[in-house]
Amino acid sequence: MRNQTFKKLTLVLSLVGLTTAIMAQNTILKQDLSIYPKPEKGYKQMVIEVPYSKADNNKRIEFTIGKWMEVDGCNSFGLQGELEKKDLQGWGYNYYVFKTKGNVISTQMACPGQPRRHLFVSGQREFVNYNGQLPIVIYVPEEYEVQFKIFKAEEDIYQAAEVRQKK
Repeated sequence: MRNQTFKKLTLVLSLVGLTTAIMAQNTILKQDLSIYPKPEKGYKQMVIEVPYSKADNNKRIEFTIGKWMEVDGCNSFGLQGELEKKDLQGWGYNYYVFKTKGNVISTQMACPGQPRRHLFVSGQREFVNYNGQLPIVIYVPEEYEVQFKIFKAEEDIYQAAEVRQKK
């Protein structure tokens, strides 16, 4: 009896995992990306797709491009590179291409006794409007990744105070 219950539980969990994997695949690419150019040699195409919401206008997306690196324990690091916004001719959409030679800048503090750390070293952050109907397509060198955050505005509106000047 116990063995039969275990087999049923295993089957149910497997089906849930399979269903979740299939659903995840459906949500990963909900847009047709065939209209975008193929990546150049040495590059890969990355896509940010966010769910549609009635509050799209109250949200923004911040994305960064970088890679995980082993760095010292105290300095700040940044990836040098250029993010170019390009027009998808005939469609009215944009996409991005990140070019870099892989140079990293950092502060130059001494870090005696501090252990090294694994850090996502990224370039300058890019803010774009949130749009649950269009993907954000970014071409990056093969060894780089794209990370993003979603920012949501509060519903409350505040009034700034006026500073009165003495006459």
